[in-house]
Amino acid sequence: MLPQILTATLPECCGALLTMMAFGAYHGLNPGMGWLFALSLGLQSQSERAIWRSLFPIAAGHALSLLVVAMTVMAGAQFLPAAVLEIGTAVLLIGFGLYKVFNYYRHPRWVGMQVGMRDLTWWSFLMASAHGAGLMIAPLILSMSAPSAEMHIHHTALASEHAAHHAGMGISLNPDVTLGILLHTLAMLAVMALVAWLVYKKLGLRILRSHWINFDLIWAAALLVVGAIALLGSIRSI
Repeated sequence: MLPQILTATLPECCGALLTMMAFGAYHGLNPGMGWLFALSLGLQSQSERAIWRSLFPIAAGHALSLLVVAMTVMAGAQFLPAAVLEIGTAVLLIGFGLYKVFNYYRHPRWVGMQVGMRDLTWWSFLMASAHGAGLMIAPLILSMSAPSAEMHIHHTALASEHAAHHAGMGISLNPDVTLGILLHTLAMLAVMALVAWLVYKKLGLRILRSHWINFDLIWAAALLVVGAIALLGSIRSI
């Protein structure tokens, strides 16, 4: 075990974690991901506490969506070559980005303003899934869960032997991926809370009428950019 292995992989892992946090901060800034809904609930009940109570199930639903994507990616890694999975993920990102460009105005609509914590959690899960929030971090999940060459050879040799065991025990997440999702969610929660507080206490709803930004189109463009970068990177690594 050479010390330089750790120093070589640490910056890569830190970069992926920081990118996960940056995506989380952007998701927190996007009103479609939840802070505007929480603010509306607080204004409706005329209670600042209602805003803070709403943010936690919204963050939990978002994290659940990311976990589902992460588990799907990890399950795919058990059966597909890394290159195929990377290219497939990148193509999905680009395709979903193109879809969002032409359908950015579509959002899941199944809850009203009278909602409980469970409703908020599932609403947030649907919103994050519909916006492709988990799909956006799929290339990062692949990079953080990629095994070393030695581990990959070992896993390939034992794949058939342990196939039944994996099927019975399920797929476990890489600790770095779990940490990344946690940091992503915390960054989102912090930004949501800050924006909701600023609008509720300082700026007021008038700021939304005069300075509205179309985050959905920005998000669609971000999906295309990340998908293109991921596709180029996966092709070069072949």
